[in-house]
Amino acid sequence: MKWERISTGLSMPPIPSKVTVSAGGIVINRQGMILVVNQDGTSWSLPKGHLNPGEEPLQAAIREIMEESGITDLHLLCPLEPYGRYKIGPNTGEDKQEWKVLFFFLFKTKQNELNPKDPHNPHARWVHPDEVEALLTHYKDKAFYKSIRAQIK
Repeated sequence: MKWERISTGLSMPPIPSKVTVSAGGIVINRQGMILVVNQDGTSWSLPKGHLNPGEEPLQAAIREIMEESGITDLHLLCPLEPYGRYKIGPNTGEDKQEWKVLFFFLFKTKQNELNPKDPHNPHARWVHPDEVEALLTHYKDKAFYKSIRAQIK
């Protein structure tokens, strides 16, 4: 059988050479502010990171939040719908070599003091819920936050 190019008018995205799984959280403090972190000084995101071998997404989310913010007092409200996107590449563009599957959870905390432990995520701050979407760097992260915004109270 000979394969021929079929023109459908649709553009096919490149197939990534790597697929990774990450987990993180939307953390709400007592004042109703949302935790955001700065990665490598170039992009703002919700706290998240790769799963370690044998680690469940919820465990990874709790660990990543602690590493990227110093927050250890977390109360799980609910899991959120996972989504996928390309990794952020140079100049905050998309790195189409890596597709990320992201699991997120909604948490509350009584802690306000932020003390990041991860040198690749040296800055963390509390942001008003209405300002989070505009601050996030990746357009898929913005869309995800917008889709769950009504769940934040």
